[in-house]
Amino acid sequence: MNIRVRFAPSPTGPLHIGGARSALFNYLWARKNKGTFIVRSEDTDLERSSRESEHNILEALRWLNIQWDEGIEAGGEHGPYRQTDRLALYKEYTETLMTSGHAYYCYCTEEELEQERESLIAKGETPRYLGKCRQLTLEQRTALELEGRKPVVRFRVPEGEAIRISDQVRGEVVFESNGIGDYVIVKSDGIPTYNFAVVVDDITMAITHVIRGEEHLSNTPRQVLIYQALGVSSPQFAHISLILNTDGGKMSKRDGDTAVIDYWKKGYLPEAIVNFIALLGWSPSGEEEFYTLDELTEAFSLDRVSKSPAVFDRHKLNYINAHYIKKTLPERLAELVLPHVQELGILPYEERSAEQQQWLIGFIGAISEKLSYLAEGKDFIHYFHGDVPLEPEGEALEVLGGEQVPAVLALFGEKVREIDLLSGPSVKVLLKQMTKELKLGGKLVYMPVRVALTGQMHGPELYDIIPLLGRENVLGRIAVSETRYLS
Repeated sequence: MNIRVRFAPSPTGPLHIGGARSALFNYLWARKNKGTFIVRSEDTDLERSSRESEHNILEALRWLNIQWDEGIEAGGEHGPYRQTDRLALYKEYTETLMTSGHAYYCYCTEEELEQERESLIAKGETPRYLGKCRQLTLEQRTALELEGRKPVVRFRVPEGEAIRISDQVRGEVVFESNGIGDYVIVKSDGIPTYNFAVVVDDITMAITHVIRGEEHLSNTPRQVLIYQALGVSSPQFAHISLILNTDGGKMSKRDGDTAVIDYWKKGYLPEAIVNFIALLGWSPSGEEEFYTLDELTEAFSLDRVSKSPAVFDRHKLNYINAHYIKKTLPERLAELVLPHVQELGILPYEERSAEQQQWLIGFIGAISEKLSYLAEGKDFIHYFHGDVPLEPEGEALEVLGGEQVPAVLALFGEKVREIDLLSGPSVKVLLKQMTKELKLGGKLVYMPVRVALTGQMHGPELYDIIPLLGRENVLGRIAVSETRYLS
């Protein structure tokens, strides 16, 4: 079997984490089986869909390195790949269902449908369409159309039938047709509904496996009935679990960032996001928790996808992202942290000088071990830029009250002026010389220098801070500290 899978987002907003996971699982299944991965657009929500959202979704997939073989922008033999470009095809399939008696026109108004719904609820029954227009004669239809009513097309659901779905994640799932009611497959404006259009798309694109979120499971019996009415075998279904927040509720914007672009903008690495979302609902056979995309392709299988909901644990994401940051070359990290540095007005948006680029690489190299994501780099700028330190408080301020501090800072300033080149190795030598000349322990020398330069007792190494600050800023900060705290 030539495996063919698809990811079919509605372009009504950004790509969310759940959608990215569905795309990833489909991509991995296709690659694992040397199959074809298709990306198409379900853009029939004319009011909310936009090409801008479609573009943003595709860009997010590319950023994650989830590449598709066929579909939007890639082309292929089964296009077009936007539903709004396939309306003639849906009309053809609608006529087939109408001719075979599996579908019919319904002229009920919204008010009539609402009354029916309220009546069923009052009786304690499941709201559904009871088939009022199922047996309309041509004369009745003509009379209703003369009233100005525009019909929808409903699918005729068979009565008393058990709809069995063999799901590769959930096993056999059974739905009773009597609880469904005849459902709309084409709206009065001629636009197909999701459950109809998706079946036509999957048939005409020869989709073999439908891997999607659990929220679509309730749609599946309606889709299976359409396959049966058209005399076509259903694809194999695999419904992956919901993603919950740490409180056990469904993820929403109240939980913070839910869109892939939110993490992109904050400086998460795409390989970390892929690694993290792969583990949301899928468990590898071993204990390893870090996987490249190629390693995920090798390890992935549907039989290790869990039925249980996955929990989006931001601490786990940060842990995984920090791991990838530590493994990434400073040159790449420098480009990724640059937008966050520029937000503070530190570096120009135009072309940077070689000296500025070297400073940026040195900056990210000095702090990369401390970052969970690159936007946090802004929190460290004060260590490395400007001629005025933060104001020390509490214990840090007490450090500057030590009796040896005036001599330490005076000697430090003198040596900084004399040294030819401020570099990591030369700063280490300078500080060791000071302890010998002053006959003091390292802490009595290093801590006053640190507080005078940064206002804090902890942070990046002094041999990273001092070269990046540069001679002028170092001397400026020492002078400020001497004036404010030693006079």
